[in-house]
Amino acid sequence: MIITSRAYPRVGLVGNPSDGYFGKTIAFVFSNFHCEVVLYETPELEILPNTRDHSRFTNLKTLVEDVRLYGYYGGIRLLKATVKRFHDYCLEHRLPLDDRQFTLRYSTNIPTRVGLAGSSAIITACLRSLMQFYGIRISKPVQANLVLSVENNELGISAGLQDRVAQVYAGLVYMDFNKTVMEERGHGRYESLDPALLPPLYLAYHADLSEGSEVFHNDIRERFERNDPEIIAAMKFWANLTDRIRTCLLNREQDKIGPLLNENFDMRRKIYTISPGNIMMVETARAVGASAKFSGSGGAIIGTYQDTAMYARLVKAFDAMHVKVIKPIIQLPEKESHDS
Repeated sequence: MIITSRAYPRVGLVGNPSDGYFGKTIAFVFSNFHCEVVLYETPELEILPNTRDHSRFTNLKTLVEDVRLYGYYGGIRLLKATVKRFHDYCLEHRLPLDDRQFTLRYSTNIPTRVGLAGSSAIITACLRSLMQFYGIRISKPVQANLVLSVENNELGISAGLQDRVAQVYAGLVYMDFNKTVMEERGHGRYESLDPALLPPLYLAYHADLSEGSEVFHNDIRERFERNDPEIIAAMKFWANLTDRIRTCLLNREQDKIGPLLNENFDMRRKIYTISPGNIMMVETARAVGASAKFSGSGGAIIGTYQDTAMYARLVKAFDAMHVKVIKPIIQLPEKESHDS
């Protein structure tokens, strides 16, 4: 039996980064890129390396370039941590795992370190393969929690739930991370929305402008935990902005969404240190009339545009900056028998 599972990059449409601070967000996954994990039964358990996991280089320059693109760790640690966390979860909940062994391998073409949640995509796809291999049913909210726990607890990666919820649910998802709800349920309140309600969207990204979320979030967590009034107010602002855009979507008021996306970034700029290159991406998009905000933690922006002519101006303006522009194709949810 060969099991193939896919997961897709995530775009934070609005509300980020309040997802890690009991806020609200709307996000979607898109299929222009994907991660794929293949699992098949073998006599021994083995995790095969991808090109980003190799340790042999032509020269010093290629090693440095590899580190620049992928960091010091590749995807194998993500797979190992997912397998361990899955095992521990099944043990904790008395879910039997038979004694079969397997081989795992992965591939991904998701641009790295540009705020598109490429790492959690690998974990999500791996978890899906493990669930199918062992015939384990795990509800979607719990799946998202598990993916987050792989990063937070197993690997010490700072992250919020938004990416994992969007990648588990797929499509367009509204998320409410109200603290009381989270404590009572163990997860937030998640609502799937119709992607057809969205206005025309573009995504622009530049790997050279990427910043890992651990860099981007700098001292915000510390300030939030000591109830810094500026940070608390910003998180409430983003949560309210998310509700306003949800209302616009449901009322089909697409023309009102672009200015609200701009407000999301403008608030972010007030309290975060943002690199000049990332600011230039946003200002370039706005100069041609489009809206713009970060899709994640930097390196990629998402926004609305009016028509074909404006999209062409976006492509031309960003081409001079060596920034790629695409129209994201939203990946709709798949019906899976093990979801509940």
